Amino acid sequence: MTEKKRAVALGNFDGLHIGHAAVINSAKAYDNMLPCVLLLEPLPSAVTGEALMTDEEKQSLLDTFGVETVRIDFSVIKDWTPERFFDEIIVGKLNAGAVCCGFNYRFGKGGSGDSALLRCLCEKQNIAFCECGAVEYENEPVSSTRIRTALKNGEIEKANAMLGRSFGYSLKVVHGDKIGRLLDCPTINQLFPPELIVPKYGVYSSLTTLDGKQLRSVTNIGRRPSFENDEQRSETHIIDFCADLYGQKIDVRLLSYKRSEKKFDSLEELKAQLNIDKR
Repeated sequence: MTEKKRAVALGNFDGLHIGHAAVINSAKAYDNMLPCVLLLEPLPSAVTGEALMTDEEKQSLLDTFGVETVRIDFSVIKDWTPERFFDEIIVGKLNAGAVCCGFNYRFGKGGSGDSALLRCLCEKQNIAFCECGAVEYENEPVSSTRIRTALKNGEIEKANAMLGRSFGYSLKVVHGDKIGRLLDCPTINQLFPPELIVPKYGVYSSLTTLDGKQLRSVTNIGRRPSFENDEQRSETHIIDFCADLYGQKIDVRLLSYKRSEKKFDSLEELKAQLNIDKR
């Protein structure tokens, strides 16, 4: 029995933003083929600590697309010519019947191959080819780079618009110093994994998901300048909620940037500001 052909979506899929979604949905449009997303790992952004999502969240989101995921070690193929990559991976490994990519897709050693070359290679093998045009936000193509810049500038609404969902993270709750309890403002503490980008330090309005329900919350990201020698973390107060969540993996989504971090001279001053943040 001949193996069923795949419709392969190609790209770096860093953050799975709305431009990436267009490429994946193009692959899904081939009803007589298996939709497939090819992931080359690790992404450079993960190595440099600027990935837009954890690998676990990426896989979970890809599952919602209903596509097969094929992962390949980038270090193995990084020096291959575009033609070898096409022959051995696209044709040989994936048995592609269709290939979909973005307008600026590059492949092969040093990114020497582009979408025009990919189109020619597909035509020679009688493989359907689909090049998706730019998906724009504020009259410019959406890109992972633009999203990272927005996050570093605290422009969370812009980042969320380009992602097509709210930026956030699902991370394990760790023990803090319990200062929040003294201030009648208990918080959950989460440490960023080394591969994940850290947004601009400061206070955000956020939504925290517990038992399938999204609850209003306030999140501080940074090193808490009011306390000495503290590590970079996310610290979230869930409004009108208090329970022991230690050890659980809790999802926090950022909605808007409210203010920068500030050093307070006393706990009373800090408590007053936290009440303002909650309101």
